[in-house]
Amino acid sequence: MSAPALNLSRDVASIAEDLCNIESVSGNEHALADAIEKALIGARHLTVLRDGDAIVARTHLGRTRDNQPHCVLIAGHIDTVPINNNLPVRRETRDGHEVLVGRGTVDMKSGVAVQVKLAVELAEPNVDITWVFYDHEEVAADLNGLGRLARNHPEIFDAEFGILCEPTSGLVEGGCNGTIHVDVRTTGIRAHSARAWKGDNAIHKLGSALSKLSEYKAETVSVDGLDYRESLSAVGVIGGVAGNVIPDEAKLSVNYRFAPSKSVDDARKFLEDFFADFEVTVTDSSAGARPGLDALAAQTFLAAVGTKPAPKYGWTDVARLSSMGIPAVNFGPGDPSLAHADDEHVRVDHIVECERALRDWLTS
Repeated sequence: MSAPALNLSRDVASIAEDLCNIESVSGNEHALADAIEKALIGARHLTVLRDGDAIVARTHLGRTRDNQPHCVLIAGHIDTVPINNNLPVRRETRDGHEVLVGRGTVDMKSGVAVQVKLAVELAEPNVDITWVFYDHEEVAADLNGLGRLARNHPEIFDAEFGILCEPTSGLVEGGCNGTIHVDVRTTGIRAHSARAWKGDNAIHKLGSALSKLSEYKAETVSVDGLDYRESLSAVGVIGGVAGNVIPDEAKLSVNYRFAPSKSVDDARKFLEDFFADFEVTVTDSSAGARPGLDALAAQTFLAAVGTKPAPKYGWTDVARLSSMGIPAVNFGPGDPSLAHADDEHVRVDHIVECERALRDWLTS
């Protein structure tokens, strides 16, 4: 189904509403990508590239600083988690504030609306800009559109600073924690539950691991002036054969969110030591990203926004940018605690304020 044309002369909150109403659950981004591409391709100051359902729009103004190319990358993903009777978007008044309610309003089409509007309107920014709109962020990492762009078009990542328009309630959140998932496995001997003493219950053996997790006090680690709170949590248990069988195998899934000063290897070693009495298998991991606030562009951005930086506890694609040598921060409208919620909603004035802050920084 073809998507309606975006009217970018409308206010940024109305554009956000239009973007949300073009459903784009991961894997179904094509119509929204079409609409964004059509809106951008008419801007004479932009060069537009498409890779699958990822759209890149770049200025080529020859901006320099200290005789070096002066370019920033501003990115946002266009997919959402599945809808649940929360589209189309509706407008409401809550606590005296107008809000947009619906899937994608927080994560993260309000940020994308800011991107699209500014990409078309800012023909003479004070820095060259690479605007990136990418697909498949909410699913497996190997499908991520930003990662695919890095493989297929590495030249677009020649930037001195990056901004990911993830929801941050309009704060600047530097870097992000890393994440690692492991399976803690136990084995035993099957037996009839009426003669349990003849078996060896693998589920019972997980008890000490669960006790250790319950008693563990997570650290808060200071990294480049920001305090990153870690977490170590059981997130799943698998075990059991039948209601009358002592299980001979059980598996506890554990997620560790670790400070960006630690590597994935550091995190793996910590978990192997923590569960030294168990078989531990890493199932997924992603490195974090340091705050990146020492870059000159980051300093000028912080000054323009006028807020004190905070750490990002959840993993975001700033880690991908950081791994490519681009210091990056998270900045966008919407309360991140409402992301993926059925009652996902964003204040209209927060969208407007984020647009103003980015516009001021890019034009001052």
